[in-house]
Amino acid sequence: MSWNILDIDNYLCIKQNPVGVIKLSKNYGEYAVFMKALADETRIQIFDMLSQGELCACNILEEFKITQPTLSYHMKILCESGLVDGRRDGVWMKYSINKNYLDSLKNLFDEIGGRV
Repeated sequence: MSWNILDIDNYLCIKQNPVGVIKLSKNYGEYAVFMKALADETRIQIFDMLSQGELCACNILEEFKITQPTLSYHMKILCESGLVDGRRDGVWMKYSINKNYLDSLKNLFDEIGGRV
């Protein structure tokens, strides 16, 4: 896998220690935001639905017994975490998984899994 500077910025935090040597560490804060966004059964189900491709909010709403404002609340959390992208298409909102952020989270679990 090749990395560009934007990938590295998204995946790593650069910290400087007292002697001036740069040390790279994972951005655990970013991972915590991802996991908090997925720490709800409804949001996990929505995220799973989005794994099949972009969906209109109306299509997502049809699968749940929730109100539109409740769906908007869940989508706001998912979008603010970065795991889901939302875009307006006329009067409709369409949602899809942000592959870059998903890959970042997958890499964390792959690294952990490789050490256990």
